[in-house]
Amino acid sequence: MAEDPYKVLGVPRDAPDEEIRRAYRKLAKQLHPDLNPSNRAAAEERFKKVSAAYDIVGDPVKRKQYDRGEIDASGEPRRGFHRAHAGGTGPFAGRSRPGDDFGLGDIFSDLFGGMRGRRAEGDRAAFSRGRDVRYTLEMDFLEAAAGAKKRVTMPDGGVLDLTVPEGVADGQVLRLKGKGSPGLGGSEPGDALVEIKVGPHPQFTRSGDDIALELAITIDEAVLGAKIEVPTISGRVQLALPKGTSSGRVFRLKGKGVRNAATGHTGDQLVSIRIVLPDKIDDQLAYFLSEWRQSHRYDPRR
Repeated sequence: MAEDPYKVLGVPRDAPDEEIRRAYRKLAKQLHPDLNPSNRAAAEERFKKVSAAYDIVGDPVKRKQYDRGEIDASGEPRRGFHRAHAGGTGPFAGRSRPGDDFGLGDIFSDLFGGMRGRRAEGDRAAFSRGRDVRYTLEMDFLEAAAGAKKRVTMPDGGVLDLTVPEGVADGQVLRLKGKGSPGLGGSEPGDALVEIKVGPHPQFTRSGDDIALELAITIDEAVLGAKIEVPTISGRVQLALPKGTSSGRVFRLKGKGVRNAATGHTGDQLVSIRIVLPDKIDDQLAYFLSEWRQSHRYDPRR
């Protein structure tokens, strides 16, 4: 028999929904099998109990059903619920409870009217869609841009294989139909909601479907122009720098951004130039610039 879900989560029966959510998140984080490799079996078993408990009291409908005694701690409907609380004998036994005051009119009303309502409510309790289950999936920057096949560990120790589409964004939620908690009484299961967390990249940043990159160039490349290699999320390409390229100038590489699988749009890569001087300024460079300055003065801060 399943344990009382309130005791499993360590919360009182009158705990507000937010307190129950906090307790579940804390325990789920502590007990996730991937975070307990040295004691995986015990953590997995405890993790299952916590998830099962939250499946009951974390769902407002199921929580009310459990509190009323309509379902047990495993989510199964309690058979003979009305009979177990009935009083009296005879043809109408099982229709009233201690403290109820039914007249004959109430009984007939219950038989021909209210009975249908309670039967419908009982049917809904016995046939309820499964709860959606949330997961978090961490991906590196280039994986998210290109798409990848990933695997998520489920609360019951099983695995969930999924194909992450190219161009998925940080914080985006993927819905996997029917991969959540099983439904009650053979009803349809819930869905798995996988939230994507994309890690940072040492060179690239993302804005919508565009990729931004700061590119360092030398003083001679800036003055004389050059053809240089530029990294993109899909490989290296050639960029032709014109003579006199200043720091801060931005070049657009068309179609070298992220392809958004949802919209079919492909962004661009924006390359921002930064001129970097040599670590040591030698006498030859210093002399040349001092002579050059005498006859070529200009003020970039005007």
